[in-house]
Amino acid sequence: MTTRSLDDETVAGLFERLRQGDATAQEALVGALYADLHAIAARHMRGEARQHTLQATALVHETYIRLLTGPTRINDRNHFFALAATAMRRALVDHARAKRSDKRGGKLERVALDGLPDDVFDVVDVLDFDKALTSLAEVNPRAARIVELRFFGGHTDKEVCELMGLTHSMVRRDWADARAWLTPRLEAYRPEG
Repeated sequence: MTTRSLDDETVAGLFERLRQGDATAQEALVGALYADLHAIAARHMRGEARQHTLQATALVHETYIRLLTGPTRINDRNHFFALAATAMRRALVDHARAKRSDKRGGKLERVALDGLPDDVFDVVDVLDFDKALTSLAEVNPRAARIVELRFFGGHTDKEVCELMGLTHSMVRRDWADARAWLTPRLEAYRPEG
């Protein structure tokens, strides 16, 4: 994350005030967190296929709506960004499903898998990736969460360590395990040609 102008207690308090309808809390949160959230979304959207119709700003707004209307209490800044990664994943998957249903099996929404897996292929359908990641979560939930935070949240290893309370070696080991597990499953979805 780029800025840390608000401490964790302030962020948690502002989210609670926002859920209760306090407009001044929204202004403070947007000022403190929007730039970081937009940077994550922009990084992620740069990896999307050119024909992708969702823009970074729309992804940020959808993420905010999901976070603010969800039942989860947001405890601190790290918790916010961890929840944002999940909300971004859901927004992208829902967007891809809607696009596919609009066209009754029409064009797939493809995403670039930055660093996942190396030299296997450049893009995979976001719904296929979500399916593979959901399957990974059944056998290794922590590794799946690390992939979600890195891929959908745009977090670095250091940030994932902070968010999950893990050591760097644990994150790297789970990342390698996730890549090894996902590679053959994602290859099965690889487009021909």
